[in-house]
Amino acid sequence: METTTVATAIGAVTVRRTPRESHTATILLHGAAGSWTTWRAAIAAAESGGSVADLVVPDLPGWGDSPVADLTSLDAGSIADAVAEVARALGYTRWRLVGHSLGGFIALELAAREPVATESVVLVSATTFGGRGDRLGPLGRLLHYAPLMLLTAGIRMLTALGPLAARFVRAIDRAGLLTVLAAPLFTVVDRQAVHELAHDLRPGAFLRAMQCAATYPAAERWARIHCPVFALHGDRDVFVARDDDVRLAAIIPDFRAVVVPATGHFGHVEHPTILAGALHAR
Repeated sequence: METTTVATAIGAVTVRRTPRESHTATILLHGAAGSWTTWRAAIAAAESGGSVADLVVPDLPGWGDSPVADLTSLDAGSIADAVAEVARALGYTRWRLVGHSLGGFIALELAAREPVATESVVLVSATTFGGRGDRLGPLGRLLHYAPLMLLTAGIRMLTALGPLAARFVRAIDRAGLLTVLAAPLFTVVDRQAVHELAHDLRPGAFLRAMQCAATYPAAERWARIHCPVFALHGDRDVFVARDDDVRLAAIIPDFRAVVVPATGHFGHVEHPTILAGALHAR
């Protein structure tokens, strides 16, 4: 894949892409704990069935290789706008969105902001608080999304370490302890995926994303989405509550969901072929 950098209103965005053959991109948006690398297995699986054109895989501003000068500039709207800027700078006028975890949240905001340009949204274990994060409050979020809130508390502790945080995470990764800590996220732990998560973790950006999600008016925003939205998540996903699909269906007019058996939060890593159809879409 070719790597390029695109200037946006909130900073430079590093993008991996395949050749452009149309005016419609398939944009892959990663989660708050990773970078574009979480899509590698799915992309490789899709490419094993033939070349895949029009893939746009950014490191979101503040994550991976995309710096951001000021974390307070990050919110769902500004990140979604940056993704749209990237797509248009690369020559695309329309797009299909595939978002994992936080990336699903951003995909939904982009679909609400850009109803003409957005053809469809695929959510992969999207961390959406069931579309009611702004109404739950701290206690409600803890009761309904305890594993995610505990992870957030751990990330907050890492943030307190400042520049030492990255060294600490990589040290416990080298010791093999991170595989144990990450086990609840997978049905079968992918050692390489865990290693990449350790390398790509950006505690400050993660916390900023969680703060914004907790106050985001999802019910109001997502009711504006007109394109089809298809959600899939594992039956063992510790970050997606059991009633999230029902609540999202009540907000988003054209919504469908599938629960993948024996799968955790990283379904596209555990089952790389699961998105082959979406990545080959024309």
